[in-house]
Amino acid sequence: MLVLSHFFTLASTVIGAPEEDTALSVLPAHTLLLEGNGYKAVALSALGSYGAIVVCLFLLYPIRFIIGTPLFLYSTLQEIMVWVLIAISILMLATEKAKIDEFGTSGKTPAIAGILFATFVFFLSGIFGLVILDFILDSPIGLDAPVLFPALAGLFGTPTLLNSLMTKPVIPEQKIEKLKLDISDKKSSILSVVTGSLAGILVSIIPGITSSTGTILAMNAREGSGNEQTIVTLSSVNTASAFSVIVVLFVILRPRSGAALAVNELIAVEEWTSLMIPTDLIYLLMFLIFGGSLSYFLTLKIGKIFAKHFANVPYSLLVVLTVAMIAILVFIFTGIMGVLILIAATCIGFLPVFWGVRRSHCMGLLLIPIILHFL
Repeated sequence: MLVLSHFFTLASTVIGAPEEDTALSVLPAHTLLLEGNGYKAVALSALGSYGAIVVCLFLLYPIRFIIGTPLFLYSTLQEIMVWVLIAISILMLATEKAKIDEFGTSGKTPAIAGILFATFVFFLSGIFGLVILDFILDSPIGLDAPVLFPALAGLFGTPTLLNSLMTKPVIPEQKIEKLKLDISDKKSSILSVVTGSLAGILVSIIPGITSSTGTILAMNAREGSGNEQTIVTLSSVNTASAFSVIVVLFVILRPRSGAALAVNELIAVEEWTSLMIPTDLIYLLMFLIFGGSLSYFLTLKIGKIFAKHFANVPYSLLVVLTVAMIAILVFIFTGIMGVLILIAATCIGFLPVFWGVRRSHCMGLLLIPIILHFL
């Protein structure tokens, strides 16, 4: 799971086809890539991810005591969950920093326009979610047909790829240097890892919010930072969420991710109510630690290989093949109706790309239906 998370980060840096959890870092990572520092972006991501594992290990028992017995925070959250989700949604929209001045306006108007455009994307995505989430799709070859697959691929993947084809970026030769941080950068990185890890733990507890949302919360909990610390923060959120979602499963007995759902179906999950950690959870934590450690070194190694040769890769052809692969997979898993959902979602996903607002607002796809469910 953690190895795959690192792979997606590497892919989103050099190709630009993110899953939603990496969508927020695409522009910062691409900025470094176009400066010849793509390997540095990968190394920063690996650093944030590995640091999150350490933080989550230290917070293992606090998570258990806070959301389970004796404090039972999760039970309290359930009673006010709808207001928590509404507050998070408002915070996401209110902190949108895009300034849209296409109408020749000045002063505060461009900033207000950015928030209004973000709000439009959020509610449009939510309406789209309300329409499609009850669809029953059929795979031509009898596979499971999840409606979220074409929806999320269209909202967060294909618009980035197609935009790359239109802009035709020139990838320079990449610098391959060992990551060196001065004292100020080290302090900033530690703060990014800690805030990102805490946000990732929150993501693993609250339904309907994702790592991109967690990153926005983490970045707003500290002073503004540049591209490098955004990458560290998002990687910390991703890994902390992937790590703690397994712990949360054993505390509240509710899966908050596909991986946790798979674990819940494969083994009989024993609720963690005593000081002793359940045996199955110990084994899973061992695998998570091993996988996280292995992925850290593999990411750095594979990142160097990519950095050495990527400038010589036919970028446009690679992007076209990636788009084709997404379309083929969508058809195989969800049939022609899934392809239509992919096309509709791509049209919506282009709006934040063109307007420059955060693509995380497209998570209205899930947030609005969940809020209405709790209401």
